[in-house]
Formats: sequence, C-alpha cells, structure tokens
Amino acid sequence: QLQLVESGGGLVQPGGSLRLSCAASGFTLDFDAIGWFRQAPGKEREGVSCISSSDGSTYYADSVKGRFTISRDNAKNTAYLQMNNLKPEDTAVYYCAAGLDITTIQAMCARPHFFGSWGQGTQVTVSS
Repeated sequence: QLQLVESGGGLVQPGGSLRLSCAASGFTLDFDAIGWFRQAPGKEREGVSCISSSDGSTYYADSVKGRFTISRDNAKNTAYLQMNNLKPEDTAVYYCAAGLDITTIQAMCARPHFFGSWGQGTQVTVSS
C-alpha cells in the first residue's frame, strides 16, 4: 500500500523542540517534493515547510523561519521536520505530503492540492 506515516508529535513546553518524521512505504520519495502542513482548530490548513526533489530548494512559512528545518534522507525513504523554540501557536495536527515537482517549491507549498499522497497526521501540542 502507498502510505506516509508521521511520528514524533506530542506534548512539549514552550521553547522546547520536537523532531517529526515522515516514513514512506509502497513507493520511493526520490522523485517527489515533500511538504509539511499543519491545521489548527478553526484555521485553514497551511504549508509550513516544503523541499524539492532535486536541488534541495526549500520554503518556510514566515511564522516558522529560523525555528523549523526541513530535511530528507532518500536512502531511508524518510523526511523530517526539526522544530525548535516551539510556541503555543504552533499547536496543530501536522501532516506530511508528497507530490511530483510541477512548479516552484514555494508555489507547491501554498497549494495543498499539488500533493497527492498524505499521511494521517500527528498532534503537536505546545503548552506549559
């Protein structure tokens, strides 16, 4: 089966860190752009960070620049999102997604419909 599985979410205090993982099964991520999206209660799903399949171009939402880092390890068929200095407003369900690069990574991260494969999501809660 084609599947993306997120892990690494949980409860963390403000200022803490989490590392999310996105493991693919049934297909390879080598030729796909990867995106991390999040959705908080009452808010629209937003692109947090995305990375291209080829040249490593990345995009970060303004709200997470300098705090989050996206990476990928094609040999492990896994993508990651390192989240540092977490804030309460980062609380959301985080989803990873994969899709063929058909436009710039910035444009893809702004449009979730560019991604055809999605994980089930992992809850991140930032609270004291």
